[in-house]
Amino acid sequence: MNPAPRPGILDISPYVGGESAVPGQARAIRLASNENPLGAGTRTIAAFAAVREELHRYPDGAAAKLRAAIGDTEGLDAERVVCGAGSDELISMLVRAYAGPGDEVLHSAHGFLMYAIAAKAAGASPVAVPERDLTADVDAIIARAGAQTRLVFLANPNNPTGSYLDGAELRRLRQGLPAHVLLVVDAAYAEYVTAGDYESGAALVDECDNAVMLRTFSKIHGLAALRLGWAYCPAAVADVLNRIRGPFNVCQPALAAGVAALGDRAHTDRSRRHNTRWRDWLAQELDHNGLYAYPSVGNFLLVRFPADPAHAAPAALAYLKETGILVRGMASYGLPECLRITIGNEADTRDVAAALARFMAGDAARISV
Repeated sequence: MNPAPRPGILDISPYVGGESAVPGQARAIRLASNENPLGAGTRTIAAFAAVREELHRYPDGAAAKLRAAIGDTEGLDAERVVCGAGSDELISMLVRAYAGPGDEVLHSAHGFLMYAIAAKAAGASPVAVPERDLTADVDAIIARAGAQTRLVFLANPNNPTGSYLDGAELRRLRQGLPAHVLLVVDAAYAEYVTAGDYESGAALVDECDNAVMLRTFSKIHGLAALRLGWAYCPAAVADVLNRIRGPFNVCQPALAAGVAALGDRAHTDRSRRHNTRWRDWLAQELDHNGLYAYPSVGNFLLVRFPADPAHAAPAALAYLKETGILVRGMASYGLPECLRITIGNEADTRDVAAALARFMAGDAARISV
């Protein structure tokens, strides 16, 4: 190939998001991408609409109002907040800033696919560390980290498994890693967690100079379309990220919507209550029909299917799609026996439960996989 990309680039398998449409059907039930089924709050939508006359203006490159709102809402130092075009951009910036050829980037075996993609794009080597019971294994991560390790990514809660490490385990991980390793706690689903022993990672960042917390507006705030995320960092790391990020990496509608979303606690609380209720309900329904949903603190369930071909995950995926329901296959995460199902609105959640009941009862015989 001429011109040729850097070595390793063509070894990257591109990230493929959840499907959003079914050919031949006007409407699909979208439960493949962990989106908030309640959408954005009315205050957030109004703030987004209010900037439509300013689309010819450059946004505030420093994201000052949004960072101040994050600081006020979360009780954090706004000077150490860095905003990005989704947490995806922040993941890429962190790897690009701290790792390169000859370096290693560690993540748990069933962690977010973007960690490995970002590592390969920077010329570093991604290392998938085995998990224990589909949960990040602190001892295994500490044992694997070495002189070549530059970053450890920990999705907490983890997507797609729904598991998490409590605050004590989070600190044990940081204390057990070499000082030169940057621990990145990706807390994209933090707002959904109700467990009393959970910590997002913000306190850890304040306690040391080698940890970062990532957050996103894509999930509970319902702003996936606007691509908005943020990082809370030690001052030195924030300085590094601000040196390499694009000068206007977050668009003005996203900045305005983000400020409004942070102020709409009622919408956040309503979204959390809805998710807890229907996640628990769906897990019980699946159990009644012979399926196992792993315990989850996120807005999704990882569901294990039987091994026999008639009731296996690929057959269920095909059956659901034919009925207009889109969920996520997990083969790319090393879990081919599982599907991930986002918690939808009440109607959609009831529909996917009913469809899987029919599938397990034998209605899928006509579907070819």
